[in-house]
Amino acid sequence: MLPTAKIGPYTLPNPLIVAPMAGVTDRPFRQLCRRMGAGLAVSEMVIADSKLWHTRKSQTRLNHQGEPEPRSVQIAGGDPDMLADAARQNAAFGAQIIDINMGCPAKKVCNKAAGSALMKDEKLVRAILEAVASAVDIPVTLKMRTGWDQDNRNAPVIARMAEDAGIQAIAVHGRTRADKYNGDAEYDTIAEVKASVGIPVFANGDITTPEKARQVLTHTSADGLLIGRGAQGRPWIFREILHYLETGEHLPEPPLNEVEQILSEHLAELHGFYGEKMGVRIARKHVGWYLQSHDQSKQFRKRFNAIDDALEQKDSIEQYFSGLRNGEVFAA
Repeated sequence: MLPTAKIGPYTLPNPLIVAPMAGVTDRPFRQLCRRMGAGLAVSEMVIADSKLWHTRKSQTRLNHQGEPEPRSVQIAGGDPDMLADAARQNAAFGAQIIDINMGCPAKKVCNKAAGSALMKDEKLVRAILEAVASAVDIPVTLKMRTGWDQDNRNAPVIARMAEDAGIQAIAVHGRTRADKYNGDAEYDTIAEVKASVGIPVFANGDITTPEKARQVLTHTSADGLLIGRGAQGRPWIFREILHYLETGEHLPEPPLNEVEQILSEHLAELHGFYGEKMGVRIARKHVGWYLQSHDQSKQFRKRFNAIDDALEQKDSIEQYFSGLRNGEVFAA
């Protein structure tokens, strides 16, 4: 039985959310994951300082044309007034949910007292939560880690603070800032957060299979799951998990023709969204993820990464899959 996931006035189609990932969850990827079964897709983080929004990177991150509702935008920064202003402006641009980033462990974010670095300063956390929640009349959510390091897992404290400030839902990644992405995620702290608050809690970290999804939901009693790296190159993971949670049975792996179609359409969307020059560069990492489990020698990916032309990228993917159909076994 699937839990019902709500964020403010929005009841999501299902409790599986695409986790915000910088450089990954752009509009083409968000729309693809929604088509593949995700109940919500959160944008990659937008820096809170609106003076920087004129850049090409920010302009693409602020683009939500044609996206299904509700549209969730993540903002990152360390200044309460600046974050409140960013929330107001994104709401004016069409965001329907604002997500505050206190989960990113990247040095360039943490060194600016943003992302998961904020968890060290609970007084500042409270000021940010209150400022952003009171700045807009749409739901505000919080994404955080379990704490700063393994001796300072203060996520339950911040969760209660968030609920008091009017935050509508919380997502917790099962690692500390110090862990980065090393080791295994732990879910005891997420279960503790869930037990601490009455607002919805979403679990995140290492959810890469349908069995793991069910295990994490059972262990934490979470209202839903955020899936990040598990969806890279496997956007169909959402329908696989949904099917398993609803039936207890596994969907078969997507057939080769469907994988080619999904990848080819994704490629075309990237080229169209970013323009040829940027689209060709950004496509390389996505193609690498799609093919990592069966292009073991990486020979094709090396050749693909040298291509600078959109049409040539498209043709090379067609040739690659044609070669697979002529005898090689596809194992996703």
